[in-house]
Amino acid sequence: MKLFQKTKREVNKHQKALNELIRVVGEERVLSAIEDRICYSYDATKQKVIPDIVIRPGDTNDVSNTLKIANKYEVPIYARGAGSGLTGGAVPLMGGIVFDLKNMNRIIEIRPDDFVATVEPGVVTKDLQDEVAKFNLFYPPDPSSAAFSTLGGNVAECAGGITGLKYGVTRDYILTLEIVLPDGSVINTGGKPGYDLTRLFIGSEGTLGVFTKITVKLIPRPEKIQTLAAYFSDKDDAIDAADLIIDNNILPRTLEFLDLMTINAVRGYTGTDIGKDVKALLLIDIDGTDESIGHEMPIIENTCEESNAFKTKVAETAKERDAIWATRRSISPALYNIAPHKINEDICVPRSKIKEMLKRVDRIKEGHTIYIANFGHIGDGNIHVNIMYGDDPSQKELAEIIVNKVMREVVELGGSISGEHGIGNMKSQFMELEIPPHEYEIMKKFKSYFDPKGIMNPGKMFIR
Repeated sequence: MKLFQKTKREVNKHQKALNELIRVVGEERVLSAIEDRICYSYDATKQKVIPDIVIRPGDTNDVSNTLKIANKYEVPIYARGAGSGLTGGAVPLMGGIVFDLKNMNRIIEIRPDDFVATVEPGVVTKDLQDEVAKFNLFYPPDPSSAAFSTLGGNVAECAGGITGLKYGVTRDYILTLEIVLPDGSVINTGGKPGYDLTRLFIGSEGTLGVFTKITVKLIPRPEKIQTLAAYFSDKDDAIDAADLIIDNNILPRTLEFLDLMTINAVRGYTGTDIGKDVKALLLIDIDGTDESIGHEMPIIENTCEESNAFKTKVAETAKERDAIWATRRSISPALYNIAPHKINEDICVPRSKIKEMLKRVDRIKEGHTIYIANFGHIGDGNIHVNIMYGDDPSQKELAEIIVNKVMREVVELGGSISGEHGIGNMKSQFMELEIPPHEYEIMKKFKSYFDPKGIMNPGKMFIR
């Protein structure tokens, strides 16, 4: 646990900011006790840095007043939702103020006739999905963390998910944003002529402002969903099957891939009945009408069998469907059966390069006492490469070397260092591998324009 070391001048600034925050925002919304602040010192990366102050705003006005004070005293500020991020986005690397936005969790309105909903940033993704389903509507972005991640965090990181192949990612469903800028001013983006500021802020990872209202696009809820699991003895066959499904003009709702290391972890974790001969697994959802599913599912089954799947299983009931997807949901915790530590990378390469990318990953780990589990959204080329390592410090060092090599191979194959997790501070060292110098400088100029004092989520995205 790290307590950020501050100069005497910084201590004085933070104390003045604390006193003013208590007066302006209200003592009940300000936390300064160490036992409270520790709870906001980390995210899913397990980095731990204790903030100096935690603010739990109740509305846009509280956010605005806090930012005015933070800007006045040049105190760093970090927006936080569920703290489920995988790249360090919510970790207060330089101390300062953490915004706990979970209390701003109202679904402000759902307008079924207009296919839109407006929410506050602390609304949990699945809660919104469940609410709009009551109107026979659908909010498609579906990260694996949907049961606990918040809409504000999803927008900040431009979260993807298992439905991304067919329906796209978070950016494709954001219509307007209410944003509080670092100086405390409030702007509303979207639905206007001129530059698309909404797209600029999506994926900005809390470095430009704080979202206080989010209006999302909804679509009609699909009439029916059907699920299939296809079992292979060779991962290349599974990759070929995924390609052929799409080549047959079928766009699945989800198309997920699990390699042998991942399957072994899940098998040992849940007791899921996956035969010993299974070396790769595809999990596939299709949605639509009875007629469309009746047409597409036999084609998918035949395609898998033609690609050497030795078994396919179509879920006949909701219980069977849940059992199939329980396998996918259990991956993240199950991987800790392999090793006590992991680095979860969310690389993305063109679908035609997936087979080559996984071969390169195999070559990189060759001869090393480290495990790599690969799984993810194979339909859109977004593969989660999990480097698993032991407690020995040399293992961590080796894992980081492997990550570096993997990232270089990704970029060489025309891919991206992040498909959905964002950059944070965990991937900032790799940004310049992918982003040309001129574009990198343009991004930094946007940052400087919106946040001239550098108080918004410092230490993230950019390393210089």
